[in-house]
Amino acid sequence: MITIKNTHELELMRRACKITAAARALAGEMVRPGVSTKAIDRAVHDYIVSQGAKPSFLHYHGYPASACISVNDTVIHGIPGGYLLKEGDIVSVDVGALYQGFHGDCAATFACGAISTEARKLIDVTKQSFFEGIRFAVKGNRVQDISHAIQTYVESNGFSVVRSFVGHGVGRQLHEEPEVPNFGHPGRGPRLLSGMTIAVEPMVNAGTYEVRVLKDGWTTVTADGKLSAHYENTVLITDGEPEILTVTEGL
Repeated sequence: MITIKNTHELELMRRACKITAAARALAGEMVRPGVSTKAIDRAVHDYIVSQGAKPSFLHYHGYPASACISVNDTVIHGIPGGYLLKEGDIVSVDVGALYQGFHGDCAATFACGAISTEARKLIDVTKQSFFEGIRFAVKGNRVQDISHAIQTYVESNGFSVVRSFVGHGVGRQLHEEPEVPNFGHPGRGPRLLSGMTIAVEPMVNAGTYEVRVLKDGWTTVTADGKLSAHYENTVLITDGEPEILTVTEGL
């Protein structure tokens, strides 16, 4: 069931999303050569807790960390550990915070030092595809109006959108209805209503859109070993323009 948030609930959502966005920004500032993904995860955890919130991902269906940190060909759900970031890596950080019963959810891909021209284009196209999509995140439109805009922009730039994982509603639950694919046909899917909160999250691959999940049951990589990027914000459908709840300066 799709949930519509009231004014009080939206205030709690805004606070959860502000914490989440700040945690993402903190993680991005830490992306540099020689830093371990575990150190970034620890900083994200400590920041979220310091704000009176809880990391949404920690122990979610058994997930062992507070952030998903996915490097290079890892699409999503990379488990932080001892890997030390290297010059030229691209690093996707996905975070969530639970504040007084409501979740925020956002992600971005960061450059570790100097990166290749292709990697920079992949990051930029992935981020811009989100903004192309939410132009259609307007009351009365359909979910797949967003999806189609994302897919069209990504594919026009020579990349592919992941099909096996999609965006989603977010609120009291980290994952709620409706699903928000990054591909589809305009005019399809649930109708967008004022008060809906959705996580729109393009996952974009340099090569094939096919992915595979590793033996740990979480880490998801591109099937062809090529790079992947991720960009996500929690978005509120209003009576007018959409409101990005997890927006921060530069992100």
